[in-house]
Amino acid sequence: MALKKQNSESQSKSKKSLSSHVKKAMKKYYQDLNSVEPNGVYDFVMGEVEPELLIATMRFAKNNQSKAAKYLGLNRATLRKKLLKYKIHSDL
Repeated sequence: MALKKQNSESQSKSKKSLSSHVKKAMKKYYQDLNSVEPNGVYDFVMGEVEPELLIATMRFAKNNQSKAAKYLGLNRATLRKKLLKYKIHSDL
């Protein structure tokens, strides 16, 4: 029980940390636009973040797509499509 609570607290801290980094990066992004109106921000951000998430998870899973898909909460076929989309190879 104590281990489960510790894992939950650890995950909560990492979520806050990631969230605070995203918040800071987005604030800077919008400030740096000056008076230029942004377009396609969602796709831009996902295109920057998603490949790094996939690469890190594939490395953590030692390039095992089944494990990586499980860690990400994705279907393995969905993971494979995303790896192809971003041209991420299994030799990480």
